[in-house]
Amino acid sequence: MPRSDLTRRIAGMVAGAIVTIVAASFVIYAGLAAAPGDPVAQILGAKATDEARAAMRERLGLNDPLLERYWHWLTGALHGDFGSSLTARQDVTSLLGPRLSTTVLLVVMAALLVVVVGVGLGVFGGVSRRGRPAVSVLVGLGVAVPGFVAANALIGIFAVKLGWFPTYGAGDGLPDQVWHLILPAIALAIGFGAYVSQLTSAAVSEEAEKEYVTTAHGRGVPAGTVLRHHTLRNAALPVLTASGLAVAGLVAGTVVVEQTFGIDGIGALLVRSVSSKDYPVVAAVSLIIVAAFVAVTTIIDLVQVLLDPRERAKSS
Repeated sequence: MPRSDLTRRIAGMVAGAIVTIVAASFVIYAGLAAAPGDPVAQILGAKATDEARAAMRERLGLNDPLLERYWHWLTGALHGDFGSSLTARQDVTSLLGPRLSTTVLLVVMAALLVVVVGVGLGVFGGVSRRGRPAVSVLVGLGVAVPGFVAANALIGIFAVKLGWFPTYGAGDGLPDQVWHLILPAIALAIGFGAYVSQLTSAAVSEEAEKEYVTTAHGRGVPAGTVLRHHTLRNAALPVLTASGLAVAGLVAGTVVVEQTFGIDGIGALLVRSVSSKDYPVVAAVSLIIVAAFVAVTTIIDLVQVLLDPRERAKSS
């Protein structure tokens, strides 16, 4: 593909990601605007007078048309201003800052487990016929067990019974945070790691049975060389895709895990904000989760286009 065509395709993918995020932001905002519940009642309480309610609605701009309110919210969000929390009475951005760093650390730790353990098990199951049944059993368990069940089992065994890890919170300082987040990261990574293992095993076993691999073995090429330079290289793209999608899904998966382990991240903040109808916080956290997912999936698509000649040829 000519460089200009490749550049246009990449620019189109980035533009598509931006349009997707903007469209998702409108759906989020419009959905919250249509949701039952009155933010004015949440702020002033049930005993407020009609005059006070009317004045508060005017101050919050709730009498303006939906598109006008959405535009003010979107332009503010682009500048890092998501409005004020209805329950905490402070800027949403100040609420998100420390919690976002905790969630990012949790996602990074879980992503490392997904990639290292998930891909490792998948490769082992793909090249070893004896080990494949055991990997299939582990993958089946990982896929079948819900995240909150895995989280409670890990707490009961490794935190309560054995006392090896903390049971609650995210810790203070980076070393303590990493220690506190080990069990949550494992709970978060189990399901996604099983998904990556399953697709990796299928991709590797398919490549391992192809004629060129058999020919390489017949010519006496060392098994390790065949695995690295032939099998894994040609199975890399589907493995990369599976790993990227799993990492993107980890962001949304933090909601359950943070709530179970009492971690004050953006996932737990989202749950509390939904319960208290704190719509500015719900909108901000939802937008961050959607934007993170779209960004990761777009990066995967870009890497595929750059690495796979067949993808590059589609635009030629």
